[in-house]
Amino acid sequence: MQVVVLVYSDDRNVRADVRDALGVTLGGLTLEIREAATQAAVITELDKGDIDCCVFDAEATPSGGMGLAKQIRDEYQTCPPVLLLVARAADSWLAAWSRADAVHPYPIDPMTLPKQVEDLVFVDEDEAA
Repeated sequence: MQVVVLVYSDDRNVRADVRDALGVTLGGLTLEIREAATQAAVITELDKGDIDCCVFDAEATPSGGMGLAKQIRDEYQTCPPVLLLVARAADSWLAAWSRADAVHPYPIDPMTLPKQVEDLVFVDEDEAA
């Protein structure tokens, strides 16, 4: 078994930082990281139906991660959890508007990001009920 995480940013350095922070395993399972640099690429990946979690860059252009998070929540009946990377803590209210499941501030912290993603992927079934 494996976990599939989709990382969206127009900045390849951000995608690399997320990839490096997450590593190669998550919760004891092999981690596959797919990268997308455009909104269209995100939609293509989501249409495959095997994404376990999304990490979106709120600072991406021209399609920001917040708007994209809101879009996929509105358009996909079954939507994977979304973690937004935000530049300022003050952006948390916008993340709530986008219906993101979690927020992670820049700079990317390799100690906390994997735990946040793991918590999103492996939701306690008692909590989900």
